Amino acid sequence: MTKEEKKMQKALKKKHKKEGRRVRTLDPMHYVGIYLMKTRNDATNYFPGQIDIGTAEAYIKEKREQGLKEFSIMHLFLAAFVRMYSQHPEMNRFIRGSRIYARNNIEIAMTIKKEMKVNADDTVIKLVFEPDATAEEVYHITNKVIADALSEDSDFDGVVKILNYIPRLVMKFIAWLLNILEYFGLIPKSLTSVSPFHGSMVITSLASLGIPPIYHHLYNFGNIPIFFAFGKRYNKYEITKDGTPEKHTYMDYRISCDERIADGHAYSVALRYFNSLIRKPEQLDTPPEKIVEDIP
Repeated sequence: MTKEEKKMQKALKKKHKKEGRRVRTLDPMHYVGIYLMKTRNDATNYFPGQIDIGTAEAYIKEKREQGLKEFSIMHLFLAAFVRMYSQHPEMNRFIRGSRIYARNNIEIAMTIKKEMKVNADDTVIKLVFEPDATAEEVYHITNKVIADALSEDSDFDGVVKILNYIPRLVMKFIAWLLNILEYFGLIPKSLTSVSPFHGSMVITSLASLGIPPIYHHLYNFGNIPIFFAFGKRYNKYEITKDGTPEKHTYMDYRISCDERIADGHAYSVALRYFNSLIRKPEQLDTPPEKIVEDIP
């Protein structure tokens, strides 16, 4: 068993623990605000971002030459977010039942197409990472989960197929019941572990479609507080200090986030750190010196 497989097994085992623990020492306004902004859509803020990926593309090329032949910007973004969560755990909180929780796992949801066709089936995968995962470990874990999802129906696919056969009035009652159970944290772990509505974040790539990123809404059901979408790469010529034009490659991204989990300063610091990792991705080749724990 490889080192990456052992880490993945360890992370998957942690999925059977509680999703998180209550955070009790924040400023009182955080707790009052939950009652004033009752849903994630009430509390959603939107961040536009643009990043120079010239260094990132060189890093990706180097990884492919080292044998990680499918290494892509998606793997790099995933690795950077995992590292961000390891150093800024406040980004990995969630709201449930008018309370704030620190999530125990790093769980990232992603929708993939089983075939690159307009009417091809979609499936949702959940990627679970240890906070000290390196870029190479993220690559192996991600590719294994994708390969498994493409070869057979996922647990999420099975649940959706069952729900699809339920009469609509019964389905409305089930949806109401699920929201009640979600409020009190009583949804079975067997469902939250495969649910695309529960996790640290959702990441989606519009680059393969050749279009700019969008601001994706947050789901009121479940507890995912962040949605990250990135678009196609493009070139820009910029004038240097000596007056000569220089070509740069950029990528735009859009973030929708629940402002109730942390304040604007915490978001800005964490996102600056994320951007610094993309600009200097070699930092992701080794584990972090320490893992930062969230406040009590």
